[in-house]
Amino acid sequence: MERTIKYLIILVFLFSGIAVYADDANISLVTPQNVEFKICTRNYKIPSEKLFYVAIASAKANRFDIEEIQSKAGYILFTAAGKQYLASVTRVDSANSLLKITPVNNNYFFAPGIVLNFFRYIDLNGATPIVDLPKV
Repeated sequence: MERTIKYLIILVFLFSGIAVYADDANISLVTPQNVEFKICTRNYKIPSEKLFYVAIASAKANRFDIEEIQSKAGYILFTAAGKQYLASVTRVDSANSLLKITPVNNNYFFAPGIVLNFFRYIDLNGATPIVDLPKV
């Protein structure tokens, strides 16, 4: 009896004309589209050295393939979804810094989720203090 009621409720929803849509935010993050340059840059109230290390952690956490790291210049070259990106950290002053993630081929037609997930990790974990690991 309960199973019959469940099937009737499902049929009523299917044929009642109620429109069901997927979440637009999830679709737009993975669909390649033209991305504005202002989405690819973000200011942080984090010293540039710490932002550089957190950016490396973000690339690893998002499972991007890191190809080159240059700590003196402050950039990370990584590959995501078959395209190369350059994440560069710039010091604004002693307490603030800028992170810019741009495609290497200068073609801004890509999934914006790559950049937004990179920034989201830093937003969530940027306040975590960096400590030296004890020697074993």
